[in-house]
Amino acid sequence: MSLLKRISGATPTPTPEAASRPATPTSPQRTETTASTTKAASPQDRLLDVRQRVQRRLTEEVRDVNSTNATRIRQQVEDIMSNILDSENIILSRSERTQLLDSMMADITGFGPLETLLSDDAVSEIMVNGPKQIYIERRGKLTLSEVTFLDDEHAMRVLYRIVAPLGRRIDESSPMVDARLPDGSRVNAVIRPISLIGPVITIRKFSKKPLGPADLVRFGAITADMMEFLSACVRARLNIVVSGGTGSGKTTLLNVLSSFIPSDERLITVENAAELQLQQEHVIGLESRPPNIEGKGEISINDLIINCLRMRPERIIVGECRGGETLAMLQAMNTGHEGSMTTLHANTPRDALARIETMCLMSGVDLPQRAIREQTASAIELIVQQARLKDGSRRVIAITEVAGMEGDVVVLRDIFVFEQTGLDEHGKIVGTLRPTGVRPRFVDRFEAMNIYLPPNVFGAGSERFY
Repeated sequence: MSLLKRISGATPTPTPEAASRPATPTSPQRTETTASTTKAASPQDRLLDVRQRVQRRLTEEVRDVNSTNATRIRQQVEDIMSNILDSENIILSRSERTQLLDSMMADITGFGPLETLLSDDAVSEIMVNGPKQIYIERRGKLTLSEVTFLDDEHAMRVLYRIVAPLGRRIDESSPMVDARLPDGSRVNAVIRPISLIGPVITIRKFSKKPLGPADLVRFGAITADMMEFLSACVRARLNIVVSGGTGSGKTTLLNVLSSFIPSDERLITVENAAELQLQQEHVIGLESRPPNIEGKGEISINDLIINCLRMRPERIIVGECRGGETLAMLQAMNTGHEGSMTTLHANTPRDALARIETMCLMSGVDLPQRAIREQTASAIELIVQQARLKDGSRRVIAITEVAGMEGDVVVLRDIFVFEQTGLDEHGKIVGTLRPTGVRPRFVDRFEAMNIYLPPNVFGAGSERFY
């Protein structure tokens, strides 16, 4: 073969002997054909191929379905699907038809492929990294699921179904959104052009049955003595900050703490996306609003906190402080709204104070550093530090009192701390959550409200857990 032919990739003319030989099964072309035939024979791939052929026609014809009865909708969709399968001579087994129908119903009335993950109570978080890669979190560990979307358009249809009922929008001009599912689960989504891999959807699932104090004690997130102490702090109307890293369980703990609030108090919650699940009857929930397509109409967390001060609240619960609204929250705690609570991101109680100071400066108000620290030391009385440990467990690792100021420094005193002692044979962290022996200054407020704790709460008798 000439050099020109080799460079151009032309196929040489076979010799008579080569032409007379039959093609071997190991030839690349034959191998590729065999592989594609095997792949097409796979039940999952067969269903995917049928689904792709049926999806477009079904989507067009199902627009005529008009009913709020799920059973009626399913029957109509099944009839339409049967007609399409018959007209295209597609033969499916009964289990394959049921599987295809369930997936179609999930696309029409639910959240598509995510339905199976949302209904799985063991899944605590869902992370969609583009249409073909969906990770899930089970017991604090990330694994790649077998669930996928067909393409970007399929994922976007599900995303539109999530944000549309909330009055939110997501498109190229506004490619990020915070939303929630009907059960309160938090949703964050990023799409192109911000995301380079297609729609990225992160869903923080909430338990269908809200966790209670006994559940956290049973899971080992906190000891019974510490939970009893926190209950006394809430009933005594202490201002509490729950601090922790991302995914450490701050909102869950805030929900549990709010369950100790007496039912005869008026509560107002302020959140970016409603997540709190308060069990009291007298609760008013406020939710911020992003700007519209013209950049107008935004209602921030700071606006809501200022407004709710005129709504005669007895306690204000802010889902999370992440900016200039922190200053408004501190002022609310200092002006007759004792017992208010909030969360923020920080790795230690001392870091939490530094973040509060930084976020107050983000408000744009020109305040000296000492004035901010005085506000902080006067408003906040207790910091509960939550952490997600290396084994995936979420635990309270410190309960710290804000004990005023010495000079220009805010004084912190640990009341309870977690001490890790090792790992067990399964890789789980073993440690002790123990009292430090420090008796907080606000214990007198417990006695004034007829709240009495066991004498060993602040002393010996710490509990060991796994």
